[in-house]
Amino acid sequence: MTVSVITVTYNSASTIADTMQSVLHQTYEDIEYLIIDGGSTDGTQGIIEEFEPKFLGRLKWISEKDLGIYDAMNKGIRMATGDVIGILNSDDYYTSDDVVANFIPAFLDAKVDAVYGDIHFIHDGSPEKITRYYSSRLFRPFWLRFGFMPAHPSFYVRREVYDKYGYYRTDYKIGSDFEMMVRLFYRHRIKGKYLSKDFVTMRTGGTSNRNLHSRLILIKEDVRACRENKVYSNKLMICTKFFYKIFGFKL
Repeated sequence: MTVSVITVTYNSASTIADTMQSVLHQTYEDIEYLIIDGGSTDGTQGIIEEFEPKFLGRLKWISEKDLGIYDAMNKGIRMATGDVIGILNSDDYYTSDDVVANFIPAFLDAKVDAVYGDIHFIHDGSPEKITRYYSSRLFRPFWLRFGFMPAHPSFYVRREVYDKYGYYRTDYKIGSDFEMMVRLFYRHRIKGKYLSKDFVTMRTGGTSNRNLHSRLILIKEDVRACRENKVYSNKLMICTKFFYKIFGFKL
């Protein structure tokens, strides 16, 4: 079973080596690695070229302008030939070398469409200190109405699910990953399986949590995602998720 791992990047010279190294060190060997670069000018492409021979033909990459992060993700999905697809951001990295090897057995069950697990956050330069742990253990489709979804960096899904139900919406600024979860889990009722595994280490400061303005946009887009997929929600319900994020407990 081939797993396609997609990394979307733009001017990530300071972090992408960690990302690529973590993919290279995975004990599961049948990985197709795709890097979609938005035309970086900071040396990112040079780092990719340096790592490319180490992947022994398993790395494919392009560098060209795109219409944003979700357009780039869709490019990666279209390029992917694997049975299962996941996304690893260019400022994140796998928490351990056996992440992919651990979720592969779940896909041996033909009824399982997707798997997801946990992630944790660190401050750049202090990888030993966890600032927040996000567990997907309590996720149920019902909780999407309150803004809760599986940790997106831990989300792996069969390629045919994208082929059948569509790709990421490019008319969302920062909430297309949430819209995807609502569409797949609530509207189309795909079957997911939670694994008690810390998949990804993330550096703090992502787009959706960068500032108050970004959070307001995200709330608005989360409500929109629910409405467009015929799921009842409102801004107050969506704001519930921020209380969970503040505490960041592993529940």
